[in-house]
Amino acid sequence: MENNLITAFETNGVSLLISAVLLGLLYVLAKKRVGFGTRVLLALGLGLAAGLIFNNFALETEGVATIGSIYINFIRMIVIPLVFVLVINSIISITNMNYLRKLSFKTIGWFLGTTGVAAIIGLLVAVLVNPGAGFHASQPEGFEAREIPSFFQVILDQMPSNPINDAAQGKVVPILIFALFIAIAVVKVGSKKPEAVAPFRAFIASATDIMHQVVKYVLRFTPYGVYALIAVMAAKYGWETLEPLAMLIAVSYIALLLHFVFVFGGLVSFVAKVNPIKFFKKAYPTVAVAFTTRSSFATLPINLEVITKRLRVSPKIASFVAPLGASMNFNGCGGVWPAVVSVFVAEVYGITLSMTDYVLIVLVSVISSIGVAGVPGPASISTTVVLTAIGLPLEGIALVVAVESLIDMGRTAVNATGTTVTALLVANSEGEFDRESFNRGEEDEMELNPA
Repeated sequence: MENNLITAFETNGVSLLISAVLLGLLYVLAKKRVGFGTRVLLALGLGLAAGLIFNNFALETEGVATIGSIYINFIRMIVIPLVFVLVINSIISITNMNYLRKLSFKTIGWFLGTTGVAAIIGLLVAVLVNPGAGFHASQPEGFEAREIPSFFQVILDQMPSNPINDAAQGKVVPILIFALFIAIAVVKVGSKKPEAVAPFRAFIASATDIMHQVVKYVLRFTPYGVYALIAVMAAKYGWETLEPLAMLIAVSYIALLLHFVFVFGGLVSFVAKVNPIKFFKKAYPTVAVAFTTRSSFATLPINLEVITKRLRVSPKIASFVAPLGASMNFNGCGGVWPAVVSVFVAEVYGITLSMTDYVLIVLVSVISSIGVAGVPGPASISTTVVLTAIGLPLEGIALVVAVESLIDMGRTAVNATGTTVTALLVANSEGEFDRESFNRGEEDEMELNPA
């Protein structure tokens, strides 16, 4: 009988040995108290270099991929309970329901407004550069477009029916809605009989403290997980995969960068009235983790730490905005990407888009960013909805699949940063932003180094 352990090390031995050395280096740097953001950035570079070596020598990377999967599983482990306790803890601290409604209106308004601007930027860059020029393709045989749920089915799927089952399936939006019901009920009952909800309030406060500690434990694995995720991606794609669609990649990142610098930077400068360079420096851990994990939910724990401990936004605002942003703030996935792909697909198939089409792309991008909040793969669904709305061939999605994972890194970084910006804007408008502490550069210890 074949020994699975021996087989695993025979096929993955070289890549695991290289990875062990590099991960050991990251651990040593952590013990020497090198900054968390610096170690994440270094992990990204080491992972890219190692991945290209693995690709060049055709080395097996299943073992390295397992390291990355373990990290993502740890993140998934904490997301549901974290969202549940944070949403409840945030809302029960708000006794004024009018204030809660105002908070919701401002938060969602910023999410949708910035997504619309992101779609406009994506359109402008794509139209000016024309990433599909010279790239003509016939519709691929046998390609089946991803099934699009109806708008009403999407809404229904987001509603909680069995919270235990929803949690087991990792459905964040139903759990968030369930938590909202509980929190509002606690506020309502507590206004008449505070003694009746006192034990539950104490439980939630205790659970919040405990979950924060669990988050610290999990986040200490981030540099190692980032290394593994990037190494496997680089090993899979290499440089040769990028060449045919290099222009699409370039246009996507140009649009994402413009949105990141000018929209986010502008809002931070002129609305929140803080130094944008200082803001981006403080928000760097969120950007780095989002870029490498490609998951807004995976970024949620570190984003909460950044918003409260580095940006000096009150936990009350952070606990409300951050979980909501991870569920429905899709500046990159729902704004820039569908717009860029629409122009690309139209050019590839020789279809001329009118001004009406451009307006429709922006409007549908904003609407679909709401509708796909509870659906896995929001970028794919948003793009499919937009292509359908303007009558473009759905087969065009097959043309961009090869590089979507690479672009998804930038899209997720923009998504997560948008949530961070919104938290600052809402906190500033509500007097929940410690401007003096921010300007002095005061930061709480994020405790992301080994003990």
